[in-house]
Formats: sequence, structure tokens, C-alpha cells
Amino acid sequence: MITAPQLRAARALLGMDQKTLAEKAGVSVPTIQRMEASEGHVRGVVDTLMKVIAALDAAGIELIGDNGQSLSGGRGVRLKAPAVPSPARPET
Repeated sequence: MITAPQLRAARALLGMDQKTLAEKAGVSVPTIQRMEASEGHVRGVVDTLMKVIAALDAAGIELIGDNGQSLSGGRGVRLKAPAVPSPARPET
């Protein structure tokens, strides 16, 4: 599944506004706005989500899931997992 930050980042990489993505995906601008405002994974009708993903794919975006590999060889950006703080050691 795609996350709201991934969706916003994909649009930014393409230099595409919400209206253009909505037109390319065949959905409404408010739908794109709701998707981008989602917490975590994008929520909505699966068919609508697939249309948006297909439009991004056609425009040259490869969506990479957690721990997924990019096999296309193109340039990209990936969000690293937050660093886990090490447990505090007792004072000696």
C-alpha cells in the first residue's frame, strides 16, 4: 500500500499538482486531497487508489514498499527508518 507521504513525494518528484494527478487518474481533486491527508497508509476505495497508482506509474514513479528493492535502476529518494535509541546504561 502507498502512504500519504509517498503520494505527496511522488507528486513532488514529478512536479505535478493535485489537479493534474486527479485528471491523469480520472478522480476528483478532493479525492487526491483526502488521500494526501490520510494518516499513514492511504485510505479509500481500492479501485480509486489503483487508478492513482497507475497514473503515477505511467508518469515514471516506482513506489517502493517497506524493505522492498528497486529493480528499475532509476534515481530516487527513500525515507530511512528512524534510528532506534540504544538503551541507557547504568552509571558505574
